[in-house]
Amino acid sequence: MPSTDDPPQPPLVGLRVLDVSTILAGPICCQILGDFGAEVIKIEHPSAGDGMRGHGPKKHGVPLWWKEISRNKRTLGLSLKAPEGAAIFRRLAATADVVVENFRPGTLERWGVGPDVLHQDNEGLVIARLTGFGQTGPYAGRPGFGTLAEAMSGFAHMTGEPDGPPTLPSFGLADTICGIAASSAVLMALRHREVGGGSGQVIDINILEPMMAAVGPAPTVYQQLGVVQTRHGNRSTNNAPRNTYRTADGSWVAVSASAQRIAERVARLVGRPELIDEPWFASGTGRAEHADVVDEAVGAWIAARTRAEVLAAFDEAQAAVAPVYDARDLMNDPHVRETEMLVEVDDDELGPMLMHNVMWRMSRTPGRIRHTGRQLGADTAAVLADELGMGEDELARLRQEGVVA
Repeated sequence: MPSTDDPPQPPLVGLRVLDVSTILAGPICCQILGDFGAEVIKIEHPSAGDGMRGHGPKKHGVPLWWKEISRNKRTLGLSLKAPEGAAIFRRLAATADVVVENFRPGTLERWGVGPDVLHQDNEGLVIARLTGFGQTGPYAGRPGFGTLAEAMSGFAHMTGEPDGPPTLPSFGLADTICGIAASSAVLMALRHREVGGGSGQVIDINILEPMMAAVGPAPTVYQQLGVVQTRHGNRSTNNAPRNTYRTADGSWVAVSASAQRIAERVARLVGRPELIDEPWFASGTGRAEHADVVDEAVGAWIAARTRAEVLAAFDEAQAAVAPVYDARDLMNDPHVRETEMLVEVDDDELGPMLMHNVMWRMSRTPGRIRHTGRQLGADTAAVLADELGMGEDELARLRQEGVVA
């Protein structure tokens, strides 16, 4: 029995995941699984590696984003396109619980390692297939990226100023949402395997659908009312005040009043209690229809005060406000620091690195960051020797032939 002093085990200890996905959505799914204890083996092309290694800023040539998204993963350089590489992958998949991939539909089948083949060796394998548009349908063969999903989902159409162009995010929004959704789907499939007789299954998840869900019920609104929702800048059609406002010292704050009581508190705080008696003030929709009046009252009051004064006054009034932060503000915020939303992790190339903590806290089986993202092929020899009993001579030959790195 472990002693009471031993740290609690994360909930996914004992789960083996093969991450053969690239760039963002699939790797985020596997990052989450690894954060909570799964053994994740990251399989990359032996010479090109994952394209994510070339994304984002670098320090001394070392990609910083890679260090976070590939944390808690062992790295194996392996060409699935080479017949010997595909055979090695098939042997590894026979011992795995989960495979996460995001090749175009039909690619794994062309290499001889499609779900039918993998399930011959391992009936309980869960195979998550992340693509731009899914495994079927007229767009299935198209290259798919988060930007396309952000455009097609309605997000870009509804984002931006009313008289401006559709607006895309400058970060991987759709990919991230898809990765989080995929991690949930994997756990559902594992739960089914546990209670459903040990059988695995194939998960078909695309980047577009989770993004559509995040945007909201625009298709339902159109189908029921014939209304196409439009851009409103930082305003909402559901409530007001809901906007960003500039303070006297040049900073910005965001105010949201989805709840009626919060809206009333804001009106009193900014010295306009008479607004509460207006019939339209009694609902979020009514306030949104009079957003010019509400924004003028809130904006003028905020513009006469510094950010610190605004935040203190809103806090005392128990009204909802937040500063608009950049990365420097975020890392210095006392709440972020005390609750460890950001943590320092030792990296063997760059030393202490600040990065996002695991996404949620669990009281009995918390996740943790064991190590940062590793160099290409750092664990190839160990994985192939330990898992497949491969000798040094065979490994050297495969390296010479470009099958492994």
